[in-house]
Amino acid sequence: MIGRIAGVILHRAQDHVLIDVRGVGYIVHVSERTAASLPPAGQATALYTELLVREDLLQLFGFPTLLEKEWHRLLTLVQGVGAKVALAILGTLGPDGLSRALALGDWSALRKAPGVGPKLAQRVVMELKDKAPAVMALGGALTVDPGPLPEVELVETAAPAPAHSAPSSAQATADALSALGNLGYAPSEAASAVAEAAAREPAAPTAALIRAALRLLAPKE
Repeated sequence: MIGRIAGVILHRAQDHVLIDVRGVGYIVHVSERTAASLPPAGQATALYTELLVREDLLQLFGFPTLLEKEWHRLLTLVQGVGAKVALAILGTLGPDGLSRALALGDWSALRKAPGVGPKLAQRVVMELKDKAPAVMALGGALTVDPGPLPEVELVETAAPAPAHSAPSSAQATADALSALGNLGYAPSEAASAVAEAAAREPAAPTAALIRAALRLLAPKE
C-alpha cells in the first residue's frame, strides 16, 4: 500500500498531478480544490495517498491531510460513490463543508458536486449521518501535514496550504464535540449543533463553538 507520496511536481492538471519520486513518475488523482493548492511544476510537494486496486486498474488518490483521506474513505463506503465521485464531493465542499452537510442532513449541499444527483445525495446523508461524528471527533489528530519534502535545488518549497490551514477549525470542532460528549449529549445531536454553530461562525474558537452549540441544544420554551 502506498500511503504517502513526496517528490517534485512534473505536471499539474485540474484532476491529477504527476509527481517524480527519485526518477519514477506517479500520477496522483486529486480534487480540484487540492490541485489548486499545490505549488507549480518544478517544486516539491507531499500528499497522503490511497491506492485503488482493481483487476485491470491501479489508481492513486491524493489528499493534503489524513482527515481528508478519512472523509474520502467514508464516502466510498456508500453504494454508488466511487473514488472519483468522493473526490468531487470533497473538492466541492471541502472537509469542513462535508462534515456540516452530513451532520445537518443537508443533502442539497452534496448535489453541488459533479456527478451527484438527488437520490445519491440523500443516500450519502442517510448512510453517513451517524458515522460522521466519529470522523469529526478525530479532527485535529488527523490534520497534520504530509511531512518533510524532498530538497529541490534553488527552489523554496512549502507543504500544500490546506495542510496548514485545516487544523484550527477541525481541532475546534473535535474539541467541542468532546466537551459536549462529556456533558452527556449523544454524538449525532452534538455533531448537528456544532456543525450549525460552525456554519454561522466558521472561524469560531472552541469555547465559542461550545457556547453556541449549547444554546442550540437548550430546550425550546
